[in-house]
Amino acid sequence: MSERSVPPILNERAQHLLKVLVQRFIRDGQPVGSRALSRASGMDLSSATVRNVMADLEEGGFIRAPHTSAGRIPTDKGYRFFVDSLLTVNPLNPSEIDRLKVRLDDEAGTEGLVETASTLLSGVTHLAGVVTLPRRNHSRLRHVEFLPLSDRRVLAILVVNEKEVQNRVIHTDREYSRDQLQAVANYLNAQFSGRDVTTVRETLLEEMAAHRDDMNELMDSVISVASQVFGEQEQCEDYVLAGETNLMTFTELSDVEKLRELFQAFNEKRDILHLLDRCLAADGIQIFIGQESGYRAFDGVSLVTSTYSVEKDVVGVLGVIGPTRMAYDRVIPIVDVTAKLLGHALNTSQ
Repeated sequence: MSERSVPPILNERAQHLLKVLVQRFIRDGQPVGSRALSRASGMDLSSATVRNVMADLEEGGFIRAPHTSAGRIPTDKGYRFFVDSLLTVNPLNPSEIDRLKVRLDDEAGTEGLVETASTLLSGVTHLAGVVTLPRRNHSRLRHVEFLPLSDRRVLAILVVNEKEVQNRVIHTDREYSRDQLQAVANYLNAQFSGRDVTTVRETLLEEMAAHRDDMNELMDSVISVASQVFGEQEQCEDYVLAGETNLMTFTELSDVEKLRELFQAFNEKRDILHLLDRCLAADGIQIFIGQESGYRAFDGVSLVTSTYSVEKDVVGVLGVIGPTRMAYDRVIPIVDVTAKLLGHALNTSQ
């Protein structure tokens, strides 16, 4: 599940008590004292024995004492050990999967599916759902048309991946007649239909570099117009975020300064996109707990992600953002199944 697992330095009793403490804190959000832990553990242990184990756990950095309480709460290290070594994740039952599947309508188009998946993750977990848009290099060009507009503008109409239609207005360095634009479109459709959009862009750049001095008028028009259209495909990746206001309901995230910092990170997107990009190269569920993300805005926050694929190619990441005391046993299978369903829906919609 993660490459950041903690060596199993705790004995069986300490592991059990840590597991119970983490589960109680996730459920109630209140520090757990030795007496409550002793009762909840189901083990025949005195409060003094439990206090000694808790002292060892605290010394090892797995739990800590809040300033105003005699109880203990998990640290990031404690959550990490819990997730990697103690957590039991039960798969979703068929009826739950069906309810998720019916929400992802494969007729909604790519962006519609991404928005639905993000809203779905948020609604089911009552946390924040995040889904990156599929990487552009997966798009395959099916057909392109150009229509002349006023003021040296051209409307480009692209059909990619069979059903997805993209319209964009580009600004050219000179006026083009309808016939000239038709000739450009005919050339591109003949040469590049069915090919990856990134390949189209790279080929055009190569053509520009190799034949700039001796290009005929048609090729000059093709390069001038098409390089703008397909160059825009290389825009920065983006993501859809839903349910971020759910995070305001958690006491540990309700501090005004903490919320301001977190929501600023959401708005600027750079740090989250960098974090999600790190998940693209990893298989299966990835979990960043608190300071593991490397960004101060995510202290006290966990991110549970999974990649999703189209035609066996990983094209994006989806996940759930919430407090470190989120119900990992519940969130993990929801993220895992939603990623698979989104990939299936995108495959169907191609």
